[in-house]
Amino acid sequence: MKQVIFVVDDDQNIASLIRLYLEQAEYEVKHFARGDEALAAFRSLEPDLLLLDIMLPGIDGWDICREVRKTSKVPIIMLSAKEETFDKVKSLELGADDYITKPFEPKEMIARIKAVLRRSVSVVNPEEALRFPGLSISLTSYEVIFDGQPTPMPPKELELLHFLALHQNQVFTREQLLEKVWGFDYFGDSRTVDVHIKRLREKLPESERFGWSIRTVWSVGYKFEIK
Repeated sequence: MKQVIFVVDDDQNIASLIRLYLEQAEYEVKHFARGDEALAAFRSLEPDLLLLDIMLPGIDGWDICREVRKTSKVPIIMLSAKEETFDKVKSLELGADDYITKPFEPKEMIARIKAVLRRSVSVVNPEEALRFPGLSISLTSYEVIFDGQPTPMPPKELELLHFLALHQNQVFTREQLLEKVWGFDYFGDSRTVDVHIKRLREKLPESERFGWSIRTVWSVGYKFEIK
């Protein structure tokens, strides 16, 4: 059975080009020109991947991403003419898996889609939940329990926390974390890691009282430190 990709873009020429290349790559494509229509369709038929433009009529791509992440871990790639770092970081913070800037090379787009789909499959059989004093991290249910309370996190925040905790007391550079968590073929900025670390610390305050913390190793990177 072919994997289904939702292409959400109000530029008919770009959407037609994307459809052509995706169908040549043996994907089934469903196109939506309006964000609200795409979101409604998603709720009744969850695709294997969402390819979202940011600027859309009805509801924009960021709001779609935000709504989808409340209930689903389906891979999301943002597609936009916006090149500013702010837009890329915001997309990733909302839970997008990648960000492609227009204009783009169709072959690169296909490569990124395949990479994101591979990574999504790679977590189908995750390890057992990681447990520490005051903390439980599960990739099976994508759930973090901190100090006895469920702590909602976008997928990449949770995956970053899981990776660091799995390799406790081991220091990783930003580039290594991008490779291990986002994928070796991720084309993002290393500051993305800093943003995710900052948000993890905000959601796991005063973790030192439990005997662990996310530490910065100056001029190197980060580690999940167990005392």
